[in-house]
Amino acid sequence: QVQLVESGGGLVQVGGSLRLSCTASGRIVGVNAMGWYRQAPGKQRELVATITSGGNTNYADSVKGRFTISRDNAANTVYLQMNSLTPGDTAVYYCNAYVLVRALPGPYEASYWGEGTLVTVTA
Repeated sequence: QVQLVESGGGLVQVGGSLRLSCTASGRIVGVNAMGWYRQAPGKQRELVATITSGGNTNYADSVKGRFTISRDNAANTVYLQMNSLTPGDTAVYYCNAYVLVRALPGPYEASYWGEGTLVTVTA
């Protein structure tokens, strides 16, 4: 019904930058909160940043001042600009979205996840 497709991961050196993108498609009436999470090897998935449809943002302390989340509501797309990357940022990054799904008898909200994109930061 709804798919989230991420792009932009890859290999980068310490201090470098990457920009992740995630687009939602399918039976969408609207998209509410969107966000990015990450999971490093051997660790639990953790919140990186979230953004509401109105543009209010929330960041993990570990990325404040380095990462910026933004979105294009018309394109159902969320971005994560990552600067000053460190090896500690190495992880699989997952997109999440709360989507208002078109359905009968009426729309309903559900949470969806992308498949993840790997970010590797090398020294």
